[in-house]
Amino acid sequence: TMSKLYEDANWSQKDLRGPVGDIRDHVIKSKLHCFSLDHMKYYENELCERKQEGHKVSFTDLWGLFIDRMLHHQGSTHKLSDQQLAVNQGQNPLPIYLALNVKDDFSTLDFKEWVEFTPYEVGLPKYGAFVRSEDFGSEFFMGRLMKKIPESHICFLEGTWSNIFSQSFMDAVYLSGHSEHFWHRWTRDTKHDIESHPALPKKPHEQTTCLSIPKGYLSKTLREMMTGRPVVSTYHNFLKGLQLHNKYLENESFCMWKDTVLDSSPNQLNEMSDYLKLIDTAFFINTSCPPILRPERKVDVILHLNYSGGSQTLPLDLFSEYCLEQGIPFPSTELSQEDREHLKECYVFEDSLEAPILAYFPLVCDTFQKYKAPNVERSPAEMEQGRVDVSNCAAPYGTGLLTYTEENFNKLLNLCSYNILNNKHLILQALRTAVERKK
Repeated sequence: TMSKLYEDANWSQKDLRGPVGDIRDHVIKSKLHCFSLDHMKYYENELCERKQEGHKVSFTDLWGLFIDRMLHHQGSTHKLSDQQLAVNQGQNPLPIYLALNVKDDFSTLDFKEWVEFTPYEVGLPKYGAFVRSEDFGSEFFMGRLMKKIPESHICFLEGTWSNIFSQSFMDAVYLSGHSEHFWHRWTRDTKHDIESHPALPKKPHEQTTCLSIPKGYLSKTLREMMTGRPVVSTYHNFLKGLQLHNKYLENESFCMWKDTVLDSSPNQLNEMSDYLKLIDTAFFINTSCPPILRPERKVDVILHLNYSGGSQTLPLDLFSEYCLEQGIPFPSTELSQEDREHLKECYVFEDSLEAPILAYFPLVCDTFQKYKAPNVERSPAEMEQGRVDVSNCAAPYGTGLLTYTEENFNKLLNLCSYNILNNKHLILQALRTAVERKK
């Protein structure tokens, strides 16, 4: 995992065969040992200690410990802030992790807020509010640290970033490609605009007066069933007690990420909540692009390596549509029907100078079937090694599969390596174009 790589302060200056071999050993081995009595006692002790420290404990913490034991030889005590040692000299890229903050009784499409994690800070770009990584999880009020709680081990954050247990019924409807509009009669309150024509001109930041009619008992019950999530990660809300400026809807950063049904109701946003409730971003869009599109980062080129199961174009389509709706500069990613039916290994998208250049790598097995390396054809005996089934979202690389065979692991590794090497010229072309834009 990326967090494991960053335990080594100089990992990018070293041969990666060591880390790759290490992850291979863990992926191909049986995971039954994670359920041994000794491990269960270890999980219990860790969770009890976490609760005593003041953290809000949930099932995702247990999931994080389980991931840690699956992928590491021993329990990791590393923290997110420890990764500062791996970037403080600019020796490695800055790692950015991503989650979504959600609310009870709202589908992810109706309410979600991006939360980004770096070795230096954790925060919500929408509000421009960040805290030091060491202080994330501590109790704040009105921007002041009220109770310092020890920083979480990174395995607990990994449980949040890869929480596969937080999908609601409405999330499933959205990800299946169907519209949520039919269900809104039960999942949203009824609102009526009762604003009379004002005698004086309306100020830009003022909202119209609305009458909100809560749903009845039956609708409320259905809403809870359809929007309920089995498990979420819960952390103390560092925004608690803060108040939004009365012109917050005119703020550029807020407007960039303003995409929830509550954005015009400041008292229902996060400054009143005791906790942040975090889930995996895959239940909205399975991409980690949002943090790098913040204007301050001035990104020039994005290398997007898709790792989703199922449709290889859906995450790209969803995120392109999202950026268009939000007014976020992003290149047009139109693909022909022929391309959608027979995807290539790499696509480069570019249009306006305001938008970054995107090099998109869908997970496909195309020319790899005939070539084991760029311009090196396979012999008849090697053809089997070129048959990699990445189109099936169930097997052999399904999300729910915790163990791969060594053969399947090596095939996937070789495929991903080949696809990048075979399209190195497109990456270099994108970089040259970005340099030309700077002149």
